[in-house]
Amino acid sequence: EEARSRDMGARVTASHTTAMGSYDNAYCAKLFRLLGHSGISFVSCPTESIHLQGRFDSFPKRRGVTRVNELLEAGMNVCFGQDSIVDPWYPLGNGNILRVLEAGLHICHMLGYRNLQSALDLVTDNSAKAMALGDRYGLAPGRPANLLILSADSDYEVIRSQGLPLYSIRNGKVLMKRQPAQVEFFAR
Repeated sequence: EEARSRDMGARVTASHTTAMGSYDNAYCAKLFRLLGHSGISFVSCPTESIHLQGRFDSFPKRRGVTRVNELLEAGMNVCFGQDSIVDPWYPLGNGNILRVLEAGLHICHMLGYRNLQSALDLVTDNSAKAMALGDRYGLAPGRPANLLILSADSDYEVIRSQGLPLYSIRNGKVLMKRQPAQVEFFAR
C-alpha cells in the first residue's frame, strides 16, 4: 500500500516472497489485486528457496517458492536472482544466472511452450525493469552496450545447453573472449 500511495512502485522490489507459495488461492486473489496496483517488482531466488523453505516440514513438504507464474500472468514484473554464493543459505550458489533460470523454470513448473518462449526475460528485461535501468539497458544507439554473446543458436538452446559466454562486452569494450571447445571423435 505504501508503494502505491507514495507512487514509488517502480523503485520497490520484493525479494523471495516465499510465504506466497503457502497462501490459498482466495487469499492470493485479493493480495494480487493490491500488489498489481502497487507497481512493485518481485525477485524470486528459486534455488535458495527450494533449499531453505520446508526443509523441516514433514510430508507433504512445501516447495517454498513464490508464485512466479501466477504473478506474471497477473501482469506483474518478476525476475529470477541469486543472493547466496557459496554460503550457508545456498552452498551451491555460483552466480550463474542461466543455472538459476533453468532451476527456476523446473521448480516453478514453467516448462510449457509459452513459458519457455519468454524465459530469458526473467533474467534480462524483467531484471532491468526491477532495477529501473531504463535507457541504461538494451541494445540501442546511445546505450552502454553491456552484453554477453552466448554459445547457442536460440533462446531455447541457451537455457537447455547452458550456453557459455563467447564474449563479454561492457560499455562497448570486449572484456573476455572464449574460444569454443573442439571435440574430435574417432572411429572404433
